[in-house]
Amino acid sequence: MKGFFRWFRSGAKMKRWILLILLGMLIAFYGVAKILEGEGEGRLDFAPLAQYVVFFVVGFIFVILGMIHMQKRTLELFVQETDERIDDDKTKVNSLIYNKKIYDQGPKIVAIGGGTGLDSVLKGLKNYTDNITAIVTVSDYGEIIPESRRILQAMPLDDIKESIIALAKNEEEVAKYMNYQFTERSLKDLSLGDISLLGMKNYIGDFTKSIAKTNEIFNITGKVLPVTFEPIQICAELEDGSIIESRDKIPDAVSSKTTKISRIFINPTNCKVAPGVLDAIREADAIVIGPGSLYTNVIPNLLVKGVAKAIKESKAFKVYVSNLMTEPGQTDAYTLSDHIKAIIDHAGKGIIEYCIYDTGELVPEYIRRYNMQGQDLVEIDSAKTKALGVNLMQREISHVQDTYIRHNPDAIAASIIQLICDDLKFRDMQNDTKYVLLNDRLKTAKKSLKESDTSFRREKRKPERGESKYFQKYKDRLEAMQEAEIRMKVKNGMSFEEAQNTVIKKYIESEKSKAEAARKAAESKKKGSKPRTSSTTSRGKSTTTRRTTSSGSKTTRTASTAGKSATSRTSSKSKSRKEDDFVDLASKLLTQKGHSKNRRKQGKRLKTSKH
Repeated sequence: MKGFFRWFRSGAKMKRWILLILLGMLIAFYGVAKILEGEGEGRLDFAPLAQYVVFFVVGFIFVILGMIHMQKRTLELFVQETDERIDDDKTKVNSLIYNKKIYDQGPKIVAIGGGTGLDSVLKGLKNYTDNITAIVTVSDYGEIIPESRRILQAMPLDDIKESIIALAKNEEEVAKYMNYQFTERSLKDLSLGDISLLGMKNYIGDFTKSIAKTNEIFNITGKVLPVTFEPIQICAELEDGSIIESRDKIPDAVSSKTTKISRIFINPTNCKVAPGVLDAIREADAIVIGPGSLYTNVIPNLLVKGVAKAIKESKAFKVYVSNLMTEPGQTDAYTLSDHIKAIIDHAGKGIIEYCIYDTGELVPEYIRRYNMQGQDLVEIDSAKTKALGVNLMQREISHVQDTYIRHNPDAIAASIIQLICDDLKFRDMQNDTKYVLLNDRLKTAKKSLKESDTSFRREKRKPERGESKYFQKYKDRLEAMQEAEIRMKVKNGMSFEEAQNTVIKKYIESEKSKAEAARKAAESKKKGSKPRTSSTTSRGKSTTTRRTTSSGSKTTRTASTAGKSATSRTSSKSKSRKEDDFVDLASKLLTQKGHSKNRRKQGKRLKTSKH
């Protein structure tokens, strides 16, 4: 009986459909009763008969609708009961539905990449399905291999360990276990995760089965597979023709030579793909590439023999998740289309169908921290990206974690699952268990994303009155220039406050001198307006006289000379205005919190300028 009454609690959402069924039964019984009553009395006209029939039909429809929605809600409750990833116990109805694993029927998703970007994708996707396959590189991040690892002949398994942690149900405990560092001489620089994976390999005798067994022991969601079991060396060929054969030296080499990466290749080039990788790609419903370091985490996976071909032949959604920031020494000044073009150049066309990218509406204070390290937001050039045959999906996939800009796992996963749900809906599979599960989790995720903290996002402000398009376009750049000037003065030994005051004073003085010059010019223009008019009149008369007495050729020369002088005066004025606008804008940025009158004057001056 205790379990029966749980049907009527507020969270179950069953009372409405039960009441609808009862209401429908009452209306239907009322119609039937009236029909029987009329037949008993021996008289039943058409009008009341039709009315009673309508009562019966409406009641019957209410009963049918209530039963359909009640069954659908029962299935949703069943999904919630089997969802061990929901922390809120109030959403579970333990006494009504027995526990059955339904995530095994979730979509099959393959995630390819490495580093923190891949971890973010895995953390979000594990809330929707158990059928996740993470494919990662097996390569050293650093040039120096620890002596302990060389003695034990342990492979570089950093990305594998991080992916196992990301897919674990208890991430904190597994992270502490896997990342515990030994300090003893023989085991120095080795982690407990390295020892565990090495011991499992020696115990079972096969690296593939040892990874699978490790996944089972840690009870992770999905599985982690290395793209190959052979240690690969990631090499880069620069545009100047030089070859860099060490993964960790690529950024420094690019920065020191002031050149760009021409292509990435792996050594050995004919390494075999690991068992299970190609099968996972062929059976996938969605393949997610990135985010992560473009040339050292993403592209090397696609260079292993057979991987790129399997992705292009797969019928799954091929999704690329864009990086939020550029990476010094790899993707300096890269736009979104540059990232995608680099992947296509290495793996071929058809490797990417969709691209999920961030809106980029972040508070400048967070971005400036990256600017000082040589990074910037990835510029979104939609037209060039669409020309590559990629469909764009703009989403808010970033958040701030410990003052760092990171990918939001829930937002990325919700965007990918939305693609799959739309496809299931298109195929008329709304009543399928997979769709019900995904749609239920998607609604919850979207609701939590709306309620999440958005203080790090920049508010869309309306342009102030008098602000020109030039001002709106170059405002952030002017602020960056001022900050750069302040940093330079601080670097030279000046205090921050003193440097800031010096820069502000400089721009204000420049504005004052320019305003004074403009005032004097206006006064001289007013004083000289009358004489100019009379001289113009006299010149007009003389021109008329000459026109009647001189030949047509002379008239033409006079007109052309006047036109040239007028054009030169106009161009010189516009040129001077363009030269002064930049200082105007800089001064306005520094003094925009000042007097409103000055701001309006500057705005009018900016508004009338031609750029």
